[in-house]
Amino acid sequence: MIHQGLKGVIAAETAISYIDGQKGYLVYRGREAKEIALKYSFEEAAYFLWHGSIPTNAEKEDLNKQLKCYRVLPKNTEKIIALLPMDMELMSVIRTVISSMGNSQFIWKPTIDEAIQLTAIIPTIIAYWKRKVSGLSAIAPNENYGHVENYLYMLTGEKPLEIHVKALETYMVLTLEHGMNASTFSARVTVSTESDMVSAITSAIGTMKGPLHGGAPSDVTKMLNEIGRKEHAEKWIRAKLERGERLMGFGHRVYKTKDPRALALKEKALEIGQDDPWLALALHVEETAIRLLEEYKPGRKLYTNVEFFAAAVMRSIQMDEELFTPTFTASRIVGWTAHVLEQSERNVLFRPESQYIGQLPDLK
Repeated sequence: MIHQGLKGVIAAETAISYIDGQKGYLVYRGREAKEIALKYSFEEAAYFLWHGSIPTNAEKEDLNKQLKCYRVLPKNTEKIIALLPMDMELMSVIRTVISSMGNSQFIWKPTIDEAIQLTAIIPTIIAYWKRKVSGLSAIAPNENYGHVENYLYMLTGEKPLEIHVKALETYMVLTLEHGMNASTFSARVTVSTESDMVSAITSAIGTMKGPLHGGAPSDVTKMLNEIGRKEHAEKWIRAKLERGERLMGFGHRVYKTKDPRALALKEKALEIGQDDPWLALALHVEETAIRLLEEYKPGRKLYTNVEFFAAAVMRSIQMDEELFTPTFTASRIVGWTAHVLEQSERNVLFRPESQYIGQLPDLK
């Protein structure tokens, strides 16, 4: 029996995360992801995925020191970025720069120190490039800021509002990890050959770059921009559904009930401000779309997914649309590296087979 796209095929055992799409559960190492996102910082959540325990104060301080050290771009990395063409897409920049880090220090077996190094540097790469193409000088990391706060600071050069930091941090913790998705599978396949951490993460970034995986929040923004006003929502959505087209930000390949990440992110989005016009439009579109989806596709149980409220939060904190997928990458790097480490501990080479459907010569 052929499983196109490997759908439904169990390819590995993992203790990192568990998803129950029927009941709407996302679990990180035995604890609900929503709980982790609403109670802990990005650094604490990352440590939890890598080690399986919430860090003590001493462990957290040690992790922060390592992140601060690795957050600064090495001079040779700055030179590589300077040579890249200005019209290069940001995800391609991240992939290229990360690949250039694959020197002799990154070897089999991968280590948590390598995971920390790659996690630390991706937001700096994003901010450095964004400011470069905008004709602005790069902003050095601030040693007094945490991981997410530093990311926003390096983009703008201004101390970000606390509520914006918390909103983005919630999103990034909720998207740290999500099972054997396409990019995670790419990372595990690559490292299963006993290749290095950088090669595995380069594979994952290349996979994330594809619009079927990492581009959904941008598509939600386009949809909301097209709708424009609350009073246009029903007519626009009906026309879309009658043409048999998909509503971006609704439904999920895994979740057949409400996406737990969307619920947590919606809660955080509401904290940003009930009076935000964009957020008010998003909430109205959500309500209208769910009602019409039930009318046009009864029994399908199509609800908002994490990408819908990711777009709402990103827009509310004034983050440019071109940064959506790179920011997703800056969070998912933690899950990728956790899987790379797990794969290396009980490694088996991935080697699926294919069924030949072409012509054959006259074999005797």
